Formats: sequence, C-alpha cells, structure tokens
Amino acid sequence: MAAFTARDAVIIAIGPDGPKAFQRYWESERLTYIGIPDPKHIIANVYGQEWNIFKLGRVPALLLIDKQGQIRYQHYSDSMSDIPENSLLLSMLNKMNETS
Repeated sequence: MAAFTARDAVIIAIGPDGPKAFQRYWESERLTYIGIPDPKHIIANVYGQEWNIFKLGRVPALLLIDKQGQIRYQHYSDSMSDIPENSLLLSMLNKMNETS
C-alpha cells in the first residue's frame, strides 16, 4: 500500500455487495483504502467489468486512471488468480508520474 501512495496513487475497490455488507467487511478486515459498494453494477458497467455466473460473480478488473480521468492501463482478469503483479503497476505509475 505504501509503495502505491508514495506514487500519489489512490486505491479504490469497487464491489458487488450492498453498503452495510461492504462496510462490515471493510471494518472486519481493517482495510485502509477506499471501498465503494456497487450492488446494481453501475460502476462496473461503466468500466466494462465482466460478470459471469460460472465464475461466481464479478471477474476482477484493474484500471489505472490518471489525474485527468483518462484510463492509462486496464486489465480484465480471466479468474480471481489472474491479477497483475504490483511491480508492473508501480512501474506504470512511475511512467504516469513522469508525464504529468
């Protein structure tokens, strides 16, 4: 987390649960980043996140969005284990910060 915030990144997780369930999870796990409940899939649909009943719901999507609101990197996973390495994301953030 510190490596991301040191690069002026804000981490936001968007999940399918309702506000109360989302808040309980955030508190029980003591998560320090922002969590936004999206039970109606409004945000997920805007960014093209896949929902697949055979994969037990939403399939992870990761986006890096610059300060101007432009998507600079996007990764739509095939499964819960298909997530980019932090080193790749930190490198991308370094490049984004060089150009801003």
